[in-house]
Amino acid sequence: MVNDDDKSAEVFSVFPRFLDTPGLIEQDFRLMFGEQTANKFLERWPTTYKAGVIKESHGLVPSTDLLDLMRNAERSTEVENGWDSDMSTIILLLHLLPPSAQGRKRPGKISASNATGTSMQQHLDNIAQSSQPYLLAQGPTKSSIHSFFIAIDKHALPCQATTSVGALDELFKAHYVFGTSYSPVLNNFFTFLQTSIYNIYVGKTKETPRIAELRARMVR
Repeated sequence: MVNDDDKSAEVFSVFPRFLDTPGLIEQDFRLMFGEQTANKFLERWPTTYKAGVIKESHGLVPSTDLLDLMRNAERSTEVENGWDSDMSTIILLLHLLPPSAQGRKRPGKISASNATGTSMQQHLDNIAQSSQPYLLAQGPTKSSIHSFFIAIDKHALPCQATTSVGALDELFKAHYVFGTSYSPVLNNFFTFLQTSIYNIYVGKTKETPRIAELRARMVR
């Protein structure tokens, strides 16, 4: 229904439990793809891909922000006012898989810096209507996030997960449960997760050479 512009606003009127019942996205995704596929990200991220992302990030052109992310990613303890190790590594993966030229031309959503310090409702009121889901993190500091939400169509759906890795897992699955496309800016990022970790529609999904190269370097 989300892919239908005339019906996208009706989704949460028809299925209101998504607005207040954590776990429904996970439940529906498991019905669509099965237990094995549903478990792949949480199983493979800590054992294979997290270390691979950190290793590959050492080849990026360094900047102050990038070096901070790398330090946080490699720490076993949290850094005050910094992202936790997993979220830092997830952001490093974004640096490794930047958007295509076409994706860069598309207007982005409200930035993390602009969203910081606002209430949930203020944030939802200030964004444009969007059928492409993204994460909202709630907490006093980056290192003290206590809850995550998936924002879609100006609604905030509570995540069942309380960790950054679990929240990203739910965000990815929300695209399939609600039948929405990836944001152009994040297309390479989500396509990598889809084909390399979840193994969904492998061989049927168009990949950039960078995605195939990065996967090969991490799993060899």
